[in-house]
Amino acid sequence: MSFPWAKQYEPKAPLMRYLDEKLPLPRFLYNAVGGGYPVPRNLNYWWNFGVLAGFCLVLQIVTGVILAMHFAANAGVAFNSVEHIMRDVNWGWMLRYAHANGASFFFIVIYIHIFRGFFYGSYKAPREMVWLLGVVIFLLLMATAFMGYVLPWGQMSFWGAKVITGLFGAIPIVGEPIQIWLLGGYAPDNAALNRFFSLHFLLPFVIAGVVILHIWALHIPGSSNPTGVEIKSESDTIPFHPYYTAKDGFGLGVFLIAYCLMVFFLPNFMGHPDNYIPANPLSTPAHIVPEWYFWPFYAILRAFTADILFVPAKLLGVLAMFSSILVWFFLPWLDKSPVRSGHYRPVFKKFFWVLVVDMAVLFYCGGAPAEEPYVMLSQIATAYYFLHFLVILPIVSMIERPNPLPFSITEAVLGSDDKAVMAANATPAT
Repeated sequence: MSFPWAKQYEPKAPLMRYLDEKLPLPRFLYNAVGGGYPVPRNLNYWWNFGVLAGFCLVLQIVTGVILAMHFAANAGVAFNSVEHIMRDVNWGWMLRYAHANGASFFFIVIYIHIFRGFFYGSYKAPREMVWLLGVVIFLLLMATAFMGYVLPWGQMSFWGAKVITGLFGAIPIVGEPIQIWLLGGYAPDNAALNRFFSLHFLLPFVIAGVVILHIWALHIPGSSNPTGVEIKSESDTIPFHPYYTAKDGFGLGVFLIAYCLMVFFLPNFMGHPDNYIPANPLSTPAHIVPEWYFWPFYAILRAFTADILFVPAKLLGVLAMFSSILVWFFLPWLDKSPVRSGHYRPVFKKFFWVLVVDMAVLFYCGGAPAEEPYVMLSQIATAYYFLHFLVILPIVSMIERPNPLPFSITEAVLGSDDKAVMAANATPAT
C-alpha cells in the first residue's frame, strides 16, 4: 500500500547507490519490511504468527535439504537410512528431530494464524486475495506434510499412505486410476516412495513462491489490525522497523525456547511409536492414525458411517473432508458483516469460541479409536462445523448489531485523534 508519509530509501554508501540503481533489491527490502513500510500501530502479538510461519518454512527447507543428502528413497532401505541418519551422521539426530518437530510447530503456528484470521475478519475486503492465497498455502502444506510422514517407511508411514491414498478410490469412475497413478501401482511400494520423496522435496519451494505472492498481496491493501478500522492518517501507523522487527524478535525468541525444549527433551512426544517399526504390509496396526495435525479432518472423514441416498459413506467422508477446507475459500462472501473485528461483534464472538471448542473435539476424536462414543462425537462436531460456516456465520453477519467502532486506530489506542478527524474532513466525499 502506498502511503505519502512513508520514508523513502536513500542509499548513502557508493556501493549501495550503485546496487540500488542496477538492482534495487535493498530498496525492495526496505519498502517490504523496513522503515518504508508503515503498519498499524495497534498490532498485538497475534500478528507475530505470520513471521513465525515464515521462519518455520525456512527451517524446514534447510533441515530438509540436508536430510535429503543422506536419505535413500527406496522401500528396501528407507527405514535403515533414517536410522543411519540418527546414529551415524554427525548431528543427524538433531537434524531429524528438528525437521520432524519443526513440522508440528509449523502447523501449531499456522492453526493459530488461521484462527486469528477467523476472529479478526482477515478474509474480508480488501484482503480477500491474501486470505485465498493463505488457504492455498495450507493445502500445499498438508500435502507436503503427508508425503514427508510416509518417507521414514515405518508401520504408520506405510499404513497411513495406504489409507489416505485409498480415499481417492472412493471417487466414482476416475478414483481408482488416480489412486494407481499416485502410487505407481496397486499398493504403496518403491514407486510411491520415490514419488512422495520427489514431491516432498519440491513442494516447499512451491510454498515459498506462494508465500511471496501472499506477502505481495498483503502489501497492496496493507496489514489489518485488531480494530478492523482502516488507516486514516499518519498517526495511525508506525514503521515496521524497528518497532515490529523488535516485537517479532521477541515472539521468535519465545517460540525458539518452546521449540528447543521439544527437540532436545521431548523429541518423540508428537510422533507415533509404531513408526519406529519397519513397514510390514502383512501386519496391520491396531489403530491407524495420521499425524496429529490431520486429526480434525480425519475425524470428519470417519464421521460418515452410513450410505445416504445410494451415495457410499466412504465417498461422503472424502467429500466432507475436502469440503471442510474448501469452505474457507468462500468466507469473504459468506460473512457479509461490514465490521471485521470480532471484538465489536458480540454474537459472532460467542459462536467463534463455540467453533474453537468444536475444533478441539474434532482434534480429540481424530486421534481416538474408531469406536463409540468417539464416532458419535465426531458426527456431532462435524455437523456443527459445517453449520457454523454455511448457516450460522451468514445469518449472524446479517442480523447482529455490532458495537460502535472507534473513529480511527489512534483513537482506539490513545483516545482522541484530531489528526484523523481533520484528514477525514479534508477528504472530498465520494
